[in-house]
Amino acid sequence: MHKTKQVAKETYAGYLKAKAQAKRKIFIWQIVLLVGFIALWEILARCGILNTFLFSSPSDIWDLFKSYVVDGSLFKHILTSVSETVLGFTIGTITGVIIAIILWWSETVAKILDPTLVVLNALPKTALAPILIVWTGAGISGIVLTAVTISIVTTILSAYNYFLNVDEEKIKMLQSFGATGGQILRKLILPANLGNLINIIKINIGLAWVGVIVGEFIVSRNGLGYLIVYGGQVFRLDLVMMGVVVLALCAFLMYMLVGWFEKWLMKKRVTK
Repeated sequence: MHKTKQVAKETYAGYLKAKAQAKRKIFIWQIVLLVGFIALWEILARCGILNTFLFSSPSDIWDLFKSYVVDGSLFKHILTSVSETVLGFTIGTITGVIIAIILWWSETVAKILDPTLVVLNALPKTALAPILIVWTGAGISGIVLTAVTISIVTTILSAYNYFLNVDEEKIKMLQSFGATGGQILRKLILPANLGNLINIIKINIGLAWVGVIVGEFIVSRNGLGYLIVYGGQVFRLDLVMMGVVVLALCAFLMYMLVGWFEKWLMKKRVTK
């Protein structure tokens, strides 16, 4: 018996080691591909194969990045865009989940709002950005509203479908013990969909960034979207590319923060 336990323990340890090695291998390949892409881009630009006026080069982007960091203006643009994005996806996610709960709670309300949600989901929300900004004003409110509009309908439909897909037998079992709708929601529906709700948050980060950048394209005098559109207007592709790279890094870091929070939350649930 002792020998069997020892073998099982060694097998599991080997499995964890192999999994960690595979993870490291994937990470190394990701770094190699990124570095290789940047190096190839720089070489092609220096050799004149790529037109630096149209494509810029990593070295030019880096030099411009350093100058914006030194004068402090880049941090102002990053802070503006990140704060608008966090506000937009927070409002969109919380409001969307609350509406999804209402739809799950009342089948009548769900049937009434179903055609409206289908139409709203089909509308090109980015094309409506100028109208939203005219309605709310050319400040942060219009940009945040654009981000909320893009993310909220997706949140409602996704969360509502997740809630409906919870095992019906479990719901009936709780009802047989006299559980109220609120207790079923708190004890079954929300805990069962915790991972799904975090996935919605991850998706909404990208959607909120789209809304914020579109809004900044139209009205803002600050933010990464403003940097990108300004660079395009004055034909400075190094500024455009720097804005895109910083935007990608900000979105990636926000996504990673949500991923770390998900791991912490799952670990906490396991240890309970």
